[in-house]
Amino acid sequence: MKIELLLGDALEQLRTIDAESVYTCVTSPPYYNLRDYGVAGQIGAEETPEEYINRLVQVFREVRRVLRQDGTLWLNIGDSYTSGGRKTRDYDKKLPARSMGYRPPTPDGLKPKDLIGIPWMLAFALRSDGWYLRQDIIWNKPNAMPESVKDRCTKSHEYIFLLAKSDRYYFDHAAIKERRISCKNDAVAGSRGAFGPRQTRLRGAGNLQKKYRLTPGGKHLGGNIPYNGESELRSKRDVWTVATRGCKGNHFAVFPEQLIEPCILAGCPEGGAVLDPFMGSGTTGVVAKRLRRNFVGCEISPEYWEMASARIDTTMQEYPQIAIKDLSI
Repeated sequence: MKIELLLGDALEQLRTIDAESVYTCVTSPPYYNLRDYGVAGQIGAEETPEEYINRLVQVFREVRRVLRQDGTLWLNIGDSYTSGGRKTRDYDKKLPARSMGYRPPTPDGLKPKDLIGIPWMLAFALRSDGWYLRQDIIWNKPNAMPESVKDRCTKSHEYIFLLAKSDRYYFDHAAIKERRISCKNDAVAGSRGAFGPRQTRLRGAGNLQKKYRLTPGGKHLGGNIPYNGESELRSKRDVWTVATRGCKGNHFAVFPEQLIEPCILAGCPEGGAVLDPFMGSGTTGVVAKRLRRNFVGCEISPEYWEMASARIDTTMQEYPQIAIKDLSI
């Protein structure tokens, strides 16, 4: 199995990768005006959202070059608010990188405290640049970080956009099917609204296990409670509930492995190559190696590059790779 970890600016490093050599790209670029990585040339510190979007379009144009004709891009991106006129952000001992010595001015056409709409600005810009915008997936965070604001709801979701290089692309639909448990005769007593008498009502697997005394696999444990459900697989839905998780080290914006796994399973066969041009702590590489895929990563921060190298090396020792034909060429 092949692994290549490139240290330096994403755009420059991508230019060293062979054209049409990668099956899929799974990545999350630095968000606009949210973090200071302390590295010259970092993306996310631009004066305007338009400058930020333009830089990312250039990066992903190069990603499109290295993708196979049937390649895909899974892009996680969060939104930002205008700074409200503040020039800095105070030091946070729990998240030191949240402290910022710069805050761009309120962009033209926006007001202080406006939600900018970065994810859709980027998605539309990439579509205009030639990508096929195939889907917006909602990452629902059940343990979202609390916010001190009292004039809006706490934000608990981000977007993952599925984009493709061509109108026909590699997508292993079966590899990411999810379990469905349904109950055919679970009527809501006295209900004449959305769920009338004797009508089917679907519940989550966890609720069914409690109500009908099921094992995780759907087996009935007996007793006097009737069970009229069934267990089967269904196509994966576009809302993914995945808890955020940290990792050892100083990186604070870590991809949960459960979020990356379906992207890789659907976007790349065993032996193919996965790319992450904003590698960070290397979680995409860790999952790729565990799933027996090749991996190419780029990272501008020497500290994070070292962290990613160590994590991926540990994964390769824990999950010995078997010889698989390289399908990425």
